[in-house]
Amino acid sequence: MPISSGTIKFISSLRQKKMRQNYHKFTAEGGRIVGELLDQRRYAVDRVYALEAWVRQRPDAADLPITTVSPKELARISQLTTPNEVLAVVDLPQFPEQLPPDMAGGWSLYLDGVQSPSNLGALLRIADWFGFAHVIGGPGTADLYNSKSIQASMGSFLRIHYQTGTLAAITDQFPELPVFGADLSGENIYGITPPEHGLLVVGAEGPGISEGARAQVQRWLHIPRAAARDTESLNVAVAAGILCGGLRFGGIKR
Repeated sequence: MPISSGTIKFISSLRQKKMRQNYHKFTAEGGRIVGELLDQRRYAVDRVYALEAWVRQRPDAADLPITTVSPKELARISQLTTPNEVLAVVDLPQFPEQLPPDMAGGWSLYLDGVQSPSNLGALLRIADWFGFAHVIGGPGTADLYNSKSIQASMGSFLRIHYQTGTLAAITDQFPELPVFGADLSGENIYGITPPEHGLLVVGAEGPGISEGARAQVQRWLHIPRAAARDTESLNVAVAAGILCGGLRFGGIKR
């Protein structure tokens, strides 16, 4: 049976943040991401809309909330330029009000107004790779449940503890937590001996780390550029990946 026009309208409306918040739902697409969603308990999957070929690949399909759709129907509800074979409608979780106490014992990432959803997703993926257990989205940061954020995270949003908050709240609760940021005048990331725990602050491309956040950074780092190169800057996710690797596993002494 074809999915109703009302269902199509509802799913399509989840492109907008205000509608995601109104319905407490978001969408995720792609066989890998949806498969991981169905195999975990942190997020509740409301309904899956999938092509028949994908449904046949799930041995537990009869026990799942799946609606089989045609390629044309999937194209109408998909937020991708080229629709994948499956889309899930998922319940929004409740962000915890309190910061996790174990932030003091490991590495975390603070996003200071990172406005690009794709960069946000990539940053979660980087945090996942380097073992940064927590990512805090500061004011002005993109919505994690934007479809571009979800797709760019490649499933890392399922494994990273994410919540929103301010840098001031973090430093107030964990005053002894070392806070790092990137600046051209900072220490060479490849020449430091990093502590075992801390917080890395990354800012939006263009404006970088805001003045309010800069006032709370205790130690500045820079990524050296090869000689005779004129590239002005790195993408925020690329820079964060280099910094996270250096902080997590130690610099190379030169």
